[in-house]
Amino acid sequence: MKRILITLIALVLGGVAWSQNAKMPQNITIKTLDGESVQSSVIQNDGKPVIISFWATWCKPCNRELNTIKDLYEEWQEETGVKIVAISIDDARTVARVKPHVEGNDWPYEVYIDQNSDLKRAMGAISVPHTFILNGEGEIVWQHNGYQDGGEEEVIEVVRGLLKEKTEDK
Repeated sequence: MKRILITLIALVLGGVAWSQNAKMPQNITIKTLDGESVQSSVIQNDGKPVIISFWATWCKPCNRELNTIKDLYEEWQEETGVKIVAISIDDARTVARVKPHVEGNDWPYEVYIDQNSDLKRAMGAISVPHTFILNGEGEIVWQHNGYQDGGEEEVIEVVRGLLKEKTEDK
């Protein structure tokens, strides 16, 4: 039993270590809100940071996070050039709710659907909300699971830190 527990802990910690500074998977098929299949390689921002938020229509913390950030997004874009991509993991039972949900909330983000959770699994996200930050090279540099009010401040601080590092490297 101890051996199994130690193995599980090693796998979990290894998964976290793998995901930090790993490249985001580029060849996973996801869908647009209109049902068009695209590759995850469409998620990019011309060398600027990208925030990826895995969410679902039924997830209250996900919706609170995305609605809170919506009010700050334009300011964040002007300051940092960051792009937010919201990826729904709604399955066959709830996927029809995604587009009306996004439109009803007036979210200005790029939104994709990962109905089979292929991209979510490939990135190591276990539950939603799960937020990732990619640097300008598409490397995962930060991630967080869950949302509490005020958590968006940590997200933008990480993005600001990336930009500061980039200017210091020049």
